[in-house]
Amino acid sequence: MKKAWPVFTGQALQKMVGAAGFELATLCSQSRCATRLRYAPTAHILTRGCCPSWGVPHFFAGHDNGRFMTQDAYNLPWLEAHDRFPDVSQAWPQGSDAPGLLAAGADLSVQRLVDAYAQGIFPWYSQGQPILWWSTDPRMVLQVAQFRLHRSLRKTLQAFVQRPDCEIRFDSDFAAVIGHCAATERPGQGGTWIVAPMQAAYCALHRAGFAHSVETWVDGKLVGGLYCVTLGHAVYGESMFAHQSDASKIALAALVSFCRAHKVARIDCQQNTRHLASLGAAEISRSAFATQLRPAIAQGPLDWHFDPLYWQHLLQR
Repeated sequence: MKKAWPVFTGQALQKMVGAAGFELATLCSQSRCATRLRYAPTAHILTRGCCPSWGVPHFFAGHDNGRFMTQDAYNLPWLEAHDRFPDVSQAWPQGSDAPGLLAAGADLSVQRLVDAYAQGIFPWYSQGQPILWWSTDPRMVLQVAQFRLHRSLRKTLQAFVQRPDCEIRFDSDFAAVIGHCAATERPGQGGTWIVAPMQAAYCALHRAGFAHSVETWVDGKLVGGLYCVTLGHAVYGESMFAHQSDASKIALAALVSFCRAHKVARIDCQQNTRHLASLGAAEISRSAFATQLRPAIAQGPLDWHFDPLYWQHLLQR
């Protein structure tokens, strides 16, 4: 018999997901030399009426017939392994404590992640929290044709392309890329959302052919990069890092060049930031995103290798 979903107040949600004090990271913040479309939620677990170490699953299990309700409460379904995601229209709305929060629980299996991304849903949580699933509205999307190549980055790319010791590689060391993304310290962020189970899950997703790394190499060293999820021609940006100036920007520019060469129309950026907007990204409604997503996924898989000729799709005036 299906559990009755508890309904959490805004105050209870703050305890669970750390909604208070969220600060959305920029895609390419050079002040921290790394990027993430979303900051990690702070690592607090719902503790109302239970031991903190129990976490949310035990809270749900102990309240099968109860509902905590106030005027500003919203439903937060707990997913078991066999449960499907709720419809994305049920995600918490703008004005709530955590806009876009859809569900908690389930697992990070390859099939679960593929099902999630196919519906425009992504996991995002911190150490000590249950898995939290999100579907934001509006959605920040970078139309690759609208990518703004600023003069300084153009000069950097032109120099990079001319140097024989500089290259872009795809998927040569996915585990290192996601590890660097997780380990990079970011001002204002106390921890990482790329916790160990997330790293393991996305490495499995990579082995299954659904996650890829774009890597900036200089003099035989990995100095920056990003990783993304792909379903057909749908590309979802995840996280970036840089150990040298502009190395993450170079990786992003390479991804844009690759997408243009393969007629991939857009890169999902999930959340709005000033920097994303400066690169040409813009918000669209969740329904518009879903409409664009379906035909992109239906196309065949991309051939994930980088040809230096792809730069001409970006650098030619």
